[in-house]
Amino acid sequence: MSDLAELAVLRGTLDHCVKCTICETACPVSNASPLFPGPKYAGPQSERYRVLGDPSVDLSVDYCSGCGICSQVCPQGVKIAEINAQARNRLKQQHGVPVRDRIVTRPTWLGRAGTPTAALANWSLSSRPLRIVAEKLLHVHRDAPVPKFAGRRFSQWAKRHTSPPAPRKVVYFHGCGTEYYEPWEGEKVVAVLEHNGFEVTVPKQDCCGLPLQSSGLFDDARRVVKRLARSLVCHLTDEDTIIVGNATSCTLMLKREAREVLGLEADADLSLVAERTYDICELLLELHQRGELATDFQPVPETIAYHAPCQQQGHWIGTPALELLALIPQLQTREMDARCCGIAGTYGLKAEKYEIAMAVGHDLFQQVAGSGAEAVACDSETCRWQITHGTQVPSVHPIDYLYRAYGLGQAAAGAQGDLPQIRARP
Repeated sequence: MSDLAELAVLRGTLDHCVKCTICETACPVSNASPLFPGPKYAGPQSERYRVLGDPSVDLSVDYCSGCGICSQVCPQGVKIAEINAQARNRLKQQHGVPVRDRIVTRPTWLGRAGTPTAALANWSLSSRPLRIVAEKLLHVHRDAPVPKFAGRRFSQWAKRHTSPPAPRKVVYFHGCGTEYYEPWEGEKVVAVLEHNGFEVTVPKQDCCGLPLQSSGLFDDARRVVKRLARSLVCHLTDEDTIIVGNATSCTLMLKREAREVLGLEADADLSLVAERTYDICELLLELHQRGELATDFQPVPETIAYHAPCQQQGHWIGTPALELLALIPQLQTREMDARCCGIAGTYGLKAEKYEIAMAVGHDLFQQVAGSGAEAVACDSETCRWQITHGTQVPSVHPIDYLYRAYGLGQAAAGAQGDLPQIRARP
């Protein structure tokens, strides 16, 4: 489907807008900055005045973070965030794409360059003078939360690892964050799946294209996600094999966003991948509801906070991580009710948007600080990095606690030692 055809589908929801302003109330960005007038104004209201080929009627749409909360809360089903994404794409076509956006939206390029030179790359990222230079030249904010390269790739470990044969099979989609920055998270996901009787296959894979889509580079995003779908679909060899991912933003891209925003509904490979894709906590909770989840949990006597990322909420699956964490003896989990951490993938890295991102995340940071939690569980890696940046409290994927409760790894101190190092706020 072309951009024009996809836009026509999304525009079909415009007249359902009754101007109730619920989206305006829920929008974390418009409540933090006047630079974004709100999803109703930038979305349905402005869209009626956008004419294909004519200059954009409103440049403020680029300040939409793409969190998707507006579409989630709209009682009329208007595809507000998706309309804004299309408008941003046309804006970038008219005004050009900054060099910065072409770089930060390609985590595979960055990961492949930074991994073999991790020591030097990490030193550069921690150097205040170099970060100031990068801000001047590339407009990446000097204080933005950038993780350290792990210096090894998850896929290298996966090649050496042999998953025990089992009747149930899963294809593991690990994403770029696990591949280059948090390979230990992938190892824990594999261990938990194997503990629950799955044979895990880790195919060669690449980025899902979400960073490109979020910055308005639709053509590049289509190429990337279609290539990923082809890589994954060839491992769906029977009707029972499923795809499991631990990066909730990336699994949402495969499930829904690539087809709805990029107009790829007709792509057969992507459609099959979407039907078979699960978020890791979604799958484990489903197993529990069927009485099939291993529940041989050991006590984990800690108090933690939990934040459900915006993209995780977009799955419409509730908060499966919370329900799973509640199964672990002595683990006290406190749910944070702030809507957004502010980072929105690469949004909070950009110099002109960093302060907005931090303002959006302020309520969450305050809640975490007041919770007395020793760590924060969160399903999205970029959100975890932002939370650690804003609170200096370590943040991990919920799978870490299941891994420890199963007795599959070291005690808390060892697990915490695996955390990616995020540059603290000055």
